[in-house]
Amino acid sequence: MNIEKRHELILVINPGATSTKFAIYDGENLIFKESIQHSVNDLQNFVHIFDQYPYRLELMITSLQQHGIALADVKAVVGRGGLLKPLAGGTYQINAAMVADLKLAERGEHASNLGAVMAFNIAQQLGILAYIVDPVSVDELEPVARISGMPELPRVSLSHALNMKAVARKAARLLGKAYEESRLVIVHLGTGVSVSGHRYGRMIDVNNAMDEGPFSPDRCGGLPASQLARLCYSGIYSYQELRRKISGQGGICSYLGTTDIREVEVRVQQGDEQARLILEAFCYQVAKEIGAMATVLEGCVERIILTGGMAYSAGIVAEITRRVEFIAQVLVLPGEEELEALALGALRVLRREEEPQIYQ
Repeated sequence: MNIEKRHELILVINPGATSTKFAIYDGENLIFKESIQHSVNDLQNFVHIFDQYPYRLELMITSLQQHGIALADVKAVVGRGGLLKPLAGGTYQINAAMVADLKLAERGEHASNLGAVMAFNIAQQLGILAYIVDPVSVDELEPVARISGMPELPRVSLSHALNMKAVARKAARLLGKAYEESRLVIVHLGTGVSVSGHRYGRMIDVNNAMDEGPFSPDRCGGLPASQLARLCYSGIYSYQELRRKISGQGGICSYLGTTDIREVEVRVQQGDEQARLILEAFCYQVAKEIGAMATVLEGCVERIILTGGMAYSAGIVAEITRRVEFIAQVLVLPGEEELEALALGALRVLRREEEPQIYQ
């Protein structure tokens, strides 16, 4: 593939649990995209996720070369942000301190930790800068939102910030205003579910998608505390087994044996009453969390936005909308264009519309 010399070429890297997605953007325009899939056998010999870094990097570089893509004209590299310390939203310049923290993985190991490391390596070789945009650790909670009810367990902000912030900007444009002027409730409906309140450019509250809020295809969401404590000390499960039940084998999976919402909907259509009840309960919990976020915004909600993969489901959208449309008009922006969101974050810096933040 021959890419003409252009002025705003951006390389975007988004590592996932079983894939490495990457793309070349020219400004807002996508001109190349690839997704390399990784099987369990491919990854089983790596003890830690960080150990996968050279393997994934080599595969990506080889693919770019095979497609005839030279990186000499790239102006910036942007990677998916990982489980970093709590940060305000925005675009961050990747530096050695960020790479070191991702390698230590003190907040947890996740494939997204590799995005910044891969971007930093390539950028250094090209003599340009590398960035991350709105990592999962974006934390703009109001002080009151951090109080959990137990001092030892403050509420933690871990969410689908990248997609929700990008969708917030799109929604604001549709309203004819800036994100920094808007009051929105945004719901990411994916493998995990994040329900967030956005006020004037800040995500002031959000459920931790790993531990709180509605259950999801494979996560339990919020659980009855005393019953959970009793289960922890029952001797039935080890710590690791219980962690997998909470995140990975919980939620819809624990009731129906699948995380595929399309399969669940087929079962409902075929008259499966248990599937119908669980799907209704899922929509019920999402709607209830939306109501909670409406109170965070003191009832002044300009739009409720449904996004993520499950927002493609007409049935799920209709059931959630039925319960919450009295609060505000519901806007559906399905999917999660993470590659685009990363590219646009770097582009704002290249165009001097946003000042990059420096990771400390």
